[in-house]
Amino acid sequence: MILDSTTEFADATSVGTPNNTTVNVGNTIDTEVIRDIGAGHPLYFVVTVDTAITSGGAATVAFLLVSDSSDTIATDGTATKHIETDAIAKASLVAGYTMVVPLPSVNPEYERHLAFQVKETAGQALTAGAVNAFLTQDPTGWKSLADNTK
Repeated sequence: MILDSTTEFADATSVGTPNNTTVNVGNTIDTEVIRDIGAGHPLYFVVTVDTAITSGGAATVAFLLVSDSSDTIATDGTATKHIETDAIAKASLVAGYTMVVPLPSVNPEYERHLAFQVKETAGQALTAGAVNAFLTQDPTGWKSLADNTK
């Protein structure tokens, strides 16, 4: 699968240190620049863990795809939520973990700026971890490989 950098939110990007809060991770996608997202084809939101997500306690993490009218995406719950995963235990979020979610196809009503967010839901600050997040039309052909493969 070919990845388009204009539909990539995060590339081995730190998840930050949310503690029962939500944080923006990586870049936003301006839907006035990237028009007709998916162009009538099914589109998928993919998140992969590049470096294991850790915390000092039993953290749980949810991944979100949201949109907002400003490129400073709200983290207080007022951004338009398109996808929010169930809370995932940090023990599952090891390098190589992959999650693929189809985007809503019926009138998703995106605001101008799409963004990727990480939400810690158990009151335990995250201490490390890096993720990749992007949109694609073909998630089944994607495979994560080390940068220095021989």
